[in-house]
This record gives sequence, structure tokens and C-alpha cells, in this order.
Amino acid sequence: MTTTLIRRGAALLALTGLGLLTPACNIDREPVYEKAPAAIFADFSNYPSLLAKVYAGLAASGQKGPAGTGDVKGLDEGFGQYTRALFNCQELTTDVAVVAWTNDAGLTDMHFMNWNSLNQFPQTMFIRIYYQVSLCNEFLRQTTDARLAANNITGANAETVRKYRAEVRFLRALSYWHAIDMFGNAPFVTEDDQIGVGRPKRGTRAELFNYVETELLDIAGDNGTLPNARAAEYGRADKGAAWMLLAKLYLNAAVYTGQPKYTECLTYCTKLIGAGYTLNPTYRNLFLADNNTSPESIFNIPFDGLRTQTFGGSTFLINGSLGGYITASRAPASFGTSQTWQGLRTTKNLINLFPDTTTRCPDRRFLFGSQGQTLEIASVTQFAQGFRFAKWRNITSTGQPGSNVADAKADTDIPLFRLADVYLMYAEAVLRNGGGNRADALNYVNLVRQRAYNVTPGTVNRAGDITDAQLTLPFLLDERARELYTECHRRTDLIRFGKFTSGYNWPWKGNAVQGTDVAPYLALFPLPESELGVNPNLVQNTGY
Repeated sequence: MTTTLIRRGAALLALTGLGLLTPACNIDREPVYEKAPAAIFADFSNYPSLLAKVYAGLAASGQKGPAGTGDVKGLDEGFGQYTRALFNCQELTTDVAVVAWTNDAGLTDMHFMNWNSLNQFPQTMFIRIYYQVSLCNEFLRQTTDARLAANNITGANAETVRKYRAEVRFLRALSYWHAIDMFGNAPFVTEDDQIGVGRPKRGTRAELFNYVETELLDIAGDNGTLPNARAAEYGRADKGAAWMLLAKLYLNAAVYTGQPKYTECLTYCTKLIGAGYTLNPTYRNLFLADNNTSPESIFNIPFDGLRTQTFGGSTFLINGSLGGYITASRAPASFGTSQTWQGLRTTKNLINLFPDTTTRCPDRRFLFGSQGQTLEIASVTQFAQGFRFAKWRNITSTGQPGSNVADAKADTDIPLFRLADVYLMYAEAVLRNGGGNRADALNYVNLVRQRAYNVTPGTVNRAGDITDAQLTLPFLLDERARELYTECHRRTDLIRFGKFTSGYNWPWKGNAVQGTDVAPYLALFPLPESELGVNPNLVQNTGY
């Protein structure tokens, strides 16, 4: 839903693409470049809009949306939107999602797990990450104490901009985390690097990990300038968001650096659990058009069907999952959209993680459409094969449609970080010998499951509870799939549990009907060939 930040940022988006930007790396697609008038930085009233543009890099794909004035010339604004690119890398490569579309070259290869260094979808994710890093770096270059003084931004105004800088450092850390997770050894550039001087250096996975950790500890510490947890304007970063990113970083540290940091993960999970977040009483309300009201949200990416129009975000998740039984005439009332794109479905592996689905599934997270669909997938390009998702909708919890049903653009925000994930992370860190309290871990998992089995919101239904003996790592991997499917965690989870490339198969993994093991190197995506061609500092990931 609309935030003050989005409204303030809209006026400046057409004026400048933050202005001043050059890419962090020499990609073969040219970012929009308009030299921003120096007067912009001399007027404090522009700074909220400049900050908004940085946040908008996660939601919008260009200067006005949904297409036509893209942030990066030559990059398709549909699949080039940040969270859509993230979904394609994190979910389409797993048992969670298949896609029917064949017009986008290389898209089905993502699920087949036979991509190569020329595939445009990992390349798109790389471009969005480093465009976002560029936005952050340039904001930070222009807001040093020296630059603020030169622009006569002083006193309380200067202090406000310094607080903005902490938010931008969080946003940069978020994108660098995505680089660490998906690309490993990757370009490393900060605001201290001069634009146009030399090529970005190669940061090893461990170096990037240490950098992100240091940044987050600084801005989220007791003396950090981020707002306290739950104290920021909705959609903006606070200490809770930074704690969550630290917890994510530490949970996966053994993968990223070879050194486990489960104790540190527990530290930040505990901080989050004690910060006042609460589970939303109704699971499905987390993915509706008024999910901005959820007490569970730690960091959401806001969308607005009128002000942040895009073919990505929740619009992609909603429209892309509809078709078949959900015709264009049924979609507006049920899903708040006028378009059915007939693309996204799931595999039987995810469906089979839920209790008996031959009748009404007692787990209320079972939000799939089976009418007119088959469970088995003989062909990924046939929309009727595979159950479709019904988790995301552009209607409110009271049944009201979103603001732009006619143009099929959604108001539903994307909850990047939320409390249920923290509960499951805490339990996993305990089981991986990070310390903590096993009784608390069991309680947190059961709180998540009690909500899943609730018939009446606010009541406690013990039907979903598990025992201490059932609390195992394999169970937690399955529970994370049930709770978090389509929320861009599955690839990372499968890698952490050693199940991504081998030891666990799903339909059409490795381009085999029932799935097959694939080469270990696919746990990282390739760096774009175009980047390697112009930057001798970089080294392609093994296997490509």
C-alpha cells in the first residue's frame, strides 16, 4: 500500500534517476543518466524524494512504470523488476515454482537447472543488484558531512540526512547479501570508489560477508542511527530490519564463509522476538492488499497499483498465477485483477508437504488452486499442469478490491522479512548447536503451526502442534517450505540443508520428468559474460 515515502518520491522520479548515476559495473545495458542539477542537493526538501528513489529501486523498474522509461536501457521492465528477478532465481529454480511461458528465452531453463553464463535471468538479477548498489553509493557520496556543508544543509536538516544515510546503508547491505547468496565472489564497490576510475575490484564471498556484517553492526548497534525496531515509517528500514538481515547472514554463514555463526544468529533472532512483533492472526491476510497493517512485518516492500505500477512485484505473483478455472471474469472478484497470465504453478513436492489434501486441508497455508489443474506435470509449458498459487491477492482482508483492478496492478506489499521466519530461524539455529533454548524453539515452531491450523482467528488450535521428538532439521526444512513458499527463501534454504543440487529431486529438476541430481557448481549463478569481458578483475564462478 502507499506510504508517505512513495508519495514524496513520485514527484522527483521523472526529474532524475537519482541523477548522477553511473553503473557500479560495466554492464552492457546503459542506466538512465541525467545529470541532476546541483540545486537539487542544495534544497533540503528534495532529500526525502532522493531517499525514496533508492527505496523505489526494490519496487519500481523505471521512472514512471510499468514500462517505457526503464532504469536500465535494454533491460525488460517486466522481468527486470527487482523482486520478480529475485523470485525467478530463488523459487523458479526449486520445487516451489514452474512457469509456462516460452517467449522469454532461458526462463524455463531456470527450473530445468540447465542455465549457463548467457542466461538472461541470472544476468537480470545481477544488474538489478548492482543498479541498486549504484543508487545507494551515489546517495552516500552526495551526503557526506563535507557535501552537506557545501550545500548549506546544516543543523537539524543535516542530522536528518545522516539518519537517511543509515537507511541507505541498510539497503546496500541487503543487495550485497543477495550478491553474496546468489553469485558468491562478486564486484565490490562503495561510495569511496571514484566513478569512472578503474574497474570494480573482485570481492570474495568472505570479504563481502565481513563488509555487510560490519555495516549492519554499525547502523543497528546501540549507537547506530537507524530508528529503533518498529519505530520507522512503514516500508522503511529500522534496527529490526538490520537485525533480521544479520540473522539471515549468520544463519547461512557456514555456506558463505565455511564458518558457522549460529550463536550469533540466535542473538539477533532473540532481539527480534523481544522487539514487540506479533504473528498476524490470519495467515492469508499476510498476502492481501492491506497487509501493510500486519503486526508481523519486519521489512516490507510497498506496492501501489496507481503510484508504483510494475509488471513485477505482487502484480507478477498474482496475475502470473492465474488462468484456467480462474478466468478473466472470475479474477476481479476473487483476486482483484483483470488479467490472467497463465504462467506460475507449483510441483507435487510442495503440495505433498501438506496434510491430506483430498478433502479440505486443515493447514490454512494450503492456498492453491486445483480445479481444472493436474498434480502431475508432464510439460512445464502447459498451464493446466501443476496446481496454481492462490496465496497472493489484490483484495483486502475485508474483501475490497485494490486501487487499480482495471489495469491489473496490485496494492499488495511483499513481506521480505517477517516474524514467523524468525521463529523458524531460531529453532534451526538451536538444532544446529547454536545454544539457545530447545523448549523455546519448540514453542516458536508450534506458534507458527497453531496459526496455520486456526479456524477462528485469535484462537489456539493444538491440532498442528509437534512434539519435541518431531523437532528435527528435516522437519524444519519442510516447515519453512509450508510457511514461506513463493517468498524468495527456498533456494537459499535448500542449499543450506544440502538439498539443492543433489540428495533431493523434484519434477523437471535437471530437465528430467521426475527430477535428477545436477552439478554442484549450480549452487551459484554465473557472473554475466558481458561483465567479465570488460572487467579483468573478475573471475567466473567455477563450472561456467
